[in-house]
Amino acid sequence: MATDWLGSIVSINCGDSLGVYQGRVSAVDQISQTISLTRPFHNGVKCLVPEVTFRAGDITELKILEIPGPGENQHFGDLHQTELGPSGVGYQVGINQNGTGKLVKKPASSSSAPQNIPKRTDVKSQDVAISPQQQQCSKSYVDRHTESLSQSKSFRRRHNSWSSSSRHPNQATPKKSGLKNGQMKNKDDECFGDDIEEIPDTDFDFEGNLALFDKAAVFEEIDTYERRSGTRSRGIPNERPTRYRHDENILESEPIVYRRITVPHNVSKEFCTDSGLVVPSVSYELHKKLLSVAEKHGLTLERRLEMTGVCASQMALTLLGGPNRLNPKNVHQRPTVALLCGPHVKGAQGISCGRHLANHDVQVILFLPNFVKMLESITNELSLFSKTQGQQVSNLKDLPSSPVDLVINCLDCPENAFLRDQPWYKAAVAWANRNRAPVLSIDPPVHEGEQGIDAKWSLALGLPLPLGERAGRVYLCDIGLPQQVFQEVGISYHSPFGCKFVIPLHSA
Repeated sequence: MATDWLGSIVSINCGDSLGVYQGRVSAVDQISQTISLTRPFHNGVKCLVPEVTFRAGDITELKILEIPGPGENQHFGDLHQTELGPSGVGYQVGINQNGTGKLVKKPASSSSAPQNIPKRTDVKSQDVAISPQQQQCSKSYVDRHTESLSQSKSFRRRHNSWSSSSRHPNQATPKKSGLKNGQMKNKDDECFGDDIEEIPDTDFDFEGNLALFDKAAVFEEIDTYERRSGTRSRGIPNERPTRYRHDENILESEPIVYRRITVPHNVSKEFCTDSGLVVPSVSYELHKKLLSVAEKHGLTLERRLEMTGVCASQMALTLLGGPNRLNPKNVHQRPTVALLCGPHVKGAQGISCGRHLANHDVQVILFLPNFVKMLESITNELSLFSKTQGQQVSNLKDLPSSPVDLVINCLDCPENAFLRDQPWYKAAVAWANRNRAPVLSIDPPVHEGEQGIDAKWSLALGLPLPLGERAGRVYLCDIGLPQQVFQEVGISYHSPFGCKFVIPLHSA
């Protein structure tokens, strides 16, 4: 008997606390005295769950709104919901205290007609059966959801009215009417007077509606108005202001001249700085003449050695890691530098560089062969170097067998070419090539045949020589030569160093 009522559309009144539910009967359990409705409506609003279950004790009144025909109760889940009118015939069931009911045919009047079930898009979700008590807990959520939908619709109405004023001229503009039932709506009715049932289930397309706003056309209209009125909020009339980047100079300057150094002879090789300034190379004879003129004007050899040692040590400290390597927290990573020097002025430059490195807590091992008579410049530099923590050796066996952090080469000198035939020179070159450490050459010779050690970096003094590929990457250091000294030897000179004393050079 219970299966005969499956598929029927009923209205269940659960009192003032739970309200009225309407839906199609999906299950009737006589043992547990429960009835389940699928696609339920609560007080005329569709529920968020696909099915609800009622106990007999919670039902105060039950009305049958529609009885399915023969065979329809087998497929009640696939039937469409029917919109009921007030003229339908209802069946009232009285519920006794023992849970049994009696079916009584009763015509439905306008005063007791159930609320119509609106046709709305079904919510696809998993079938869940809940009791009226659980449904009452979700009622507050339904109210909040309905309120948010109402606010979204009122916002959409205001947004559409705003965007319609900026539509494209070819697009149709929807008509807006402020009349309802022949009377003008007030502001509250326009914002909050819409029926909840008219709200669509789909979310409002903010991006699509915002695309209707033509930003370029609006700004063009503003600019046209400002030009016609003669007042512009962004600059002077009929002219856009020039905009500058944060690294641009707002003051007009003369065109940049990149070739500001010229030499009196044909240039065999040119270099350029990071800024694009051209630095020509000079011959060894012109470079030697430049240093002699500077010494005649007071830039003595001792001052030049000191300046060369400072610039070379700064470059070496950068190659060793700079502040990331040389700080009090990295005392266990103290770098080691092997310094190979010959008995000439270039060797004295290397000793000066080693002294400054030792003063910066670098472990320096200086190799210098023993000679009966040394140059005065070398003797003076060795005297200062001995006051540091650096180590001086004259035998190659005392050099470390493991790779060091950096090798500084000051063995080669064009004026002492005969030294390359000495056994100590060949042994020092073999040790450097075998150590596999990066090599920095200070003031290397011009010809590649005079270089026994391939360098990764080379440091030139004042102006570079036409160095070859074995010199590696060329750097230039400022040793303090005045501009008048360059002019005296026929060189038109403008300093390319800027704010630095050591700059990299690139092949032009």
